[in-house]
Amino acid sequence: MNIHGGNILVVDDTKENLRILVEALGSKGYKVRPALNGQIALEAARKEIPDLILLDIIMPGMDGYEVCDALKADMHLRDVPVIFISALGELEDKVKGFSVGGVDYINKPFQVEEVLARVKTHLTLRNLTKELKDKNTRLQQTNEALQGALDEIKTLRGIIPICSHCKKIRDDEGYWKQIEAYISAHSEAQFSHGICPDCAQELYPDFKLYEK
Repeated sequence: MNIHGGNILVVDDTKENLRILVEALGSKGYKVRPALNGQIALEAARKEIPDLILLDIIMPGMDGYEVCDALKADMHLRDVPVIFISALGELEDKVKGFSVGGVDYINKPFQVEEVLARVKTHLTLRNLTKELKDKNTRLQQTNEALQGALDEIKTLRGIIPICSHCKKIRDDEGYWKQIEAYISAHSEAQFSHGICPDCAQELYPDFKLYEK
C-alpha cells in the first residue's frame, strides 16, 4: 500500500493507456478510476471527488483543456490537481495546459516510473496543503472562541447590587466601590468626567447657567 494513498481519476480515450496506468498505479496502492472521455470524467469526479486527475488532451468531444476548464469552474473540484499526459509536446501546448490550471505535464509515450514519481509528488503536496488549510481553520476557530470568551468576560451581566443612596456598587468580595471603579474593572469602558446642569445648579447655586 502506498503510504500517501489517494483516489486517482485517469482520463484517456486509448484503452491500452488506461490499462497500463490503472495497473501501475493500482500496484502502488492507489484507488484508480478510468474514464474514456471528458464527459465521463466530469461525471465521475462530481460523484466522488478525486485526489488527483491524470488527463489526456486529444480526445473526442471535450478535449483535455475543456475538461480542465470545467473542473476549475466547479467550486468542489477546482482544487484537485490535474496532470496532463499528452502526445502534444510543443511549448505552446504545455503553456496552455498550465494556463487552464494543470499542475504538471507529461509527454507521451510516457514512462511509468516518471508518472508514479510525479503522482506521488503532487499527492504529497496536496496532502500538505490540506493539512495546512485545516490547521489554519482550526487556529482561526480557536482565536474566534478566545475572543468570544474575552468579550464575555468584559460584559456586565446579571444583577448588580448598588446602594440606593450613594450609588456605590458591592463587588464579588463584598466591598463597596465607586461605580466608575467597578465598571472599569469589568469592562473596557473609559470615563471622561463632567457635570450635568442639575448638579451644577445644586452645587453652585450662585452660578448662572445660560440656556439656548
